[in-house]
Amino acid sequence: MRILPAVQRDAMFQVYAFCRAVDDIADSNLPRAERNAGLDRWRADIDACFAGRPPRHLAALDREIRAFNLQRDDFHAMIDGMAMDAVEDICAPDEPTLDLFCDRVASAAGRLSVRIFGMPEAEGIKLSHHLGRALQLTNILRDIDDDAAINRCYLPRELLAREGIAITDPATIVRDPALPRVCATLVERTLEHFRQADAVMDTCARAQVKAPRIMSGAYRCILEAAIARGFAFPRAPLRKPKARMLMIAARYALF
Repeated sequence: MRILPAVQRDAMFQVYAFCRAVDDIADSNLPRAERNAGLDRWRADIDACFAGRPPRHLAALDREIRAFNLQRDDFHAMIDGMAMDAVEDICAPDEPTLDLFCDRVASAAGRLSVRIFGMPEAEGIKLSHHLGRALQLTNILRDIDDDAAINRCYLPRELLAREGIAITDPATIVRDPALPRVCATLVERTLEHFRQADAVMDTCARAQVKAPRIMSGAYRCILEAAIARGFAFPRAPLRKPKARMLMIAARYALF
């Protein structure tokens, strides 16, 4: 975020702090009822900001909401996405549920961000749609084993069923010999979202898409590393390709 002008950087820090706070609640070890209660408190606090009664601890976020015309629905979508993880352990969601999850936990954050970057409305929404899904699907492909270790599996049931993988439990699903074929389909889907995101960014002013370009480049490195490693069990943990990520950051930060 240091590549951004100070005004945008400050706003992004507030949005990031919000996203981190609700994500920490969803991924905590608290009982589900307490996690849901924590997310409900955030819903109430966001509503208070939009009603003109911001809680004291959200005064800085409230200023950015008004400065950049951030939308209540996008904050609520992010909270609702975290609630999908908090209410129950997700295992093999159907395609519409997976897409909704990606929209809530990733594209909603994108919709908040593109307003701060100053992108035109239509282009910003389209970029958020595609880049958010590309990033979240990359996360899913990267974290197959980590997710299974906490009893989660985000691979869509339609693809699992097509490859003859029984919908049992995450630990069993991720060891199935047919899993690489499921992942190959998701990889193609993810790459198409990256391509669509690139097409949007190519139409926008360079300054408006510096941060999205860096995010796209960094996550593409992660996806490429996952592809190179392969998806057959057992899978080696992925290492972040730091040198390439630094080159991407430098490219868009300096020119």
